Amino acid sequence: MNTLAGTGALVRLILRRDRVLMPLWVVLMALVPMFLGSSIKQLYPTAAAVSEYARENLGNSTFIVLYGRIYDTSLGGVTFWRASSGMLIIGIISMLVVIRHTRVEEEAGRRELVGSAVVGRHAGLAAALVATIGANLVLAVLLALGLTGLGLPAGGSFAAGLAWAATGGIFAAVGALVAQLTEGAGAARGVGVTVAGAAFLLRAAGDVAGEGADPSWVSWLSPLGWMSQMRAFGQQRWWVLVPAVALIALLVAVAFALQARRDVGAGLLPPRLGPAEAAAGLRSPLALAWRLHRGGLIGWTAGFAVLGAVFGGVAKSAQDMLAGNQQLMEIFERMGGESALSDVVIAGTMGVSALIVSGYAVQATLRMRTEEAALRSEPVLVTRVGRISWALSHLVFAIFGPLVAMAAEGLVTGLVYGASVGDPGREIPRGLAAALVQLPAVWVLAGLTTALFGLRPRLAPAVGWAGLGVCLFLGLIGAAVQLSQAVLDVSPFTHIPKIPGGDLAVVPLVVLIVIAGALLALGLAAFRRRDVPVV
Repeated sequence: MNTLAGTGALVRLILRRDRVLMPLWVVLMALVPMFLGSSIKQLYPTAAAVSEYARENLGNSTFIVLYGRIYDTSLGGVTFWRASSGMLIIGIISMLVVIRHTRVEEEAGRRELVGSAVVGRHAGLAAALVATIGANLVLAVLLALGLTGLGLPAGGSFAAGLAWAATGGIFAAVGALVAQLTEGAGAARGVGVTVAGAAFLLRAAGDVAGEGADPSWVSWLSPLGWMSQMRAFGQQRWWVLVPAVALIALLVAVAFALQARRDVGAGLLPPRLGPAEAAAGLRSPLALAWRLHRGGLIGWTAGFAVLGAVFGGVAKSAQDMLAGNQQLMEIFERMGGESALSDVVIAGTMGVSALIVSGYAVQATLRMRTEEAALRSEPVLVTRVGRISWALSHLVFAIFGPLVAMAAEGLVTGLVYGASVGDPGREIPRGLAAALVQLPAVWVLAGLTTALFGLRPRLAPAVGWAGLGVCLFLGLIGAAVQLSQAVLDVSPFTHIPKIPGGDLAVVPLVVLIVIAGALLALGLAAFRRRDVPVV
């Protein structure tokens, strides 16, 4: 039988199942650049004003980290630059969609059921890729039409749309690949989000380290760096699409090859069999949870320490900007001294880091759902281990894991920046405070996922990651598209005080901690009363 037999039918099934979610994220993400362009046009009504705004931000280290370099000072070029964070979001969405329709289906046992019919071995993976990449192409067309409607050049508009679609296609292929590596959807999502985070860091580091108008070669190690090099409204580089398509083809080919080498429901990296009897250190639920979470915790902590070193250097370069701009120096001296600009950089980058580390919090919380769906929680719960103690053993890592990772970043940021300005004793506590103040918002997302795990366990993965997606959208794009403050306040990260440099508002932090605690308590209470397992 043809290994792709039944692909068309499975594509129709995916489109039917995602008939609400897929059009929603496609349309919303396609509207983001259009809203950004409209907002910029209103704020800077003339070409000269837009060009002046772009030149003012050419050397802004914070903006370079978040959005990359500006390659064209026209309205189109500035719009493409400011909307570039949307490419990361669309990439993560595409990756999660592919994992949902491949690894999640296998984990739930539905892939084997479908495979017993006249369906080829590779049909499920091919259908997920066709549906997701097709959705990205539709997004590209809508995005291009929206920008053209603003009066921007059609060529640049379609170049911007294809850059977004190519990014979504690359990460969809990444999702197809990581879905073959592990037998759990949660682990696949974790690996995929880590890859996306690494791509962002490489792009940011390369752009910051560049000289003149070009980024460093490090930026070319990231597909996000490639897409920014499309330079949609400047001297367009259509050839950038060639390596992007080649990478998609390579990743898809490897994913199909790996799928052919493994059994349905298994991963290429099977779990290692342990000894018949547990060691003394594994005779408690917390010890078992440590064994399950330690790899992820160590990896995230190491990654955030590296991120702290990068952001510490960025803060120093931001302060160096003051030396050559007397007017800017006077403004920031009135605001709080020469360190005020570096404070803004540190506070802003810590906010981005908090959004990223929320992925770890959601992943660690969903480990409970993974253990339950794989029928590994029941053998533990039939012993003397109670439900609450078992759940708390995992939640310890969802709550304190982000604390450890953010603390590592804050310490390294303070150390690097403090060493560069000759005052590490002052800057280390400030960097640590800027990192730790973000935690209440992270804990709210962990609490939300826990509440769903207790009340509606089947919905917990989808809604938990969707909650993070909403926070990413509001945090990175919401203000730029001039959403109302009431909408922005939906995200807990909106209420985090901006320190160092700003006032430490205690009340919002307390409110967020109370909300997180209430959600955690609700989830634990519901888990204590519902059936186990719910597969």
